[in-house]
Amino acid sequence: MSSIFKSLLDWLRSLFFTQEMEVTLVGLQASGKSTLVNVFASGEFTEDTIPTVGFNMRKITKGKVTMKLWDVGGQPRFRNMWERYCRNVNAIVFVVDSADHGKLEAAKQELRNLLERPTLSNVPLLVLGNKNDLPNALTVEGVIDALELKSYSQREIACYSVSAKNQINIDITLQWLTKHAP
Repeated sequence: MSSIFKSLLDWLRSLFFTQEMEVTLVGLQASGKSTLVNVFASGEFTEDTIPTVGFNMRKITKGKVTMKLWDVGGQPRFRNMWERYCRNVNAIVFVVDSADHGKLEAAKQELRNLLERPTLSNVPLLVLGNKNDLPNALTVEGVIDALELKSYSQREIACYSVSAKNQINIDITLQWLTKHAP
């Protein structure tokens, strides 16, 4: 009986109140995580985004979904904290600079290290190949191949090519995220 009451209560809440979710953005330094959070929040690109030292948290509301976005620093000294911020979230967003081919191998290894953590086994993953406005940026297929995303068959994964600067595919990114609200 209590499960029916809970279901009814959840349904009534969804009609009148926003749903809340938590999302963690990780990726190597200078991949565009903080810029993406700012674009998600304000809809505007700013050139002078300051690199994240440690982590930042920002709440944004899109439709009936309020997202708590954890933006975790990508410098080597902060990467061991990624798992801590990815536990118990509704989605992990891994951001990669799709035009910086020299960092792709390191990005692939850091993503593999993160996804091998048993505590994160059921968390959906959204990979964003950012900076698609730059010359030599990888396509979605190129990002999938470079990060070997097809090797993760036991996890829900989506991959989009985006540009925070030009706001390319920001809308589909937000749609994917809001669909993963509880």
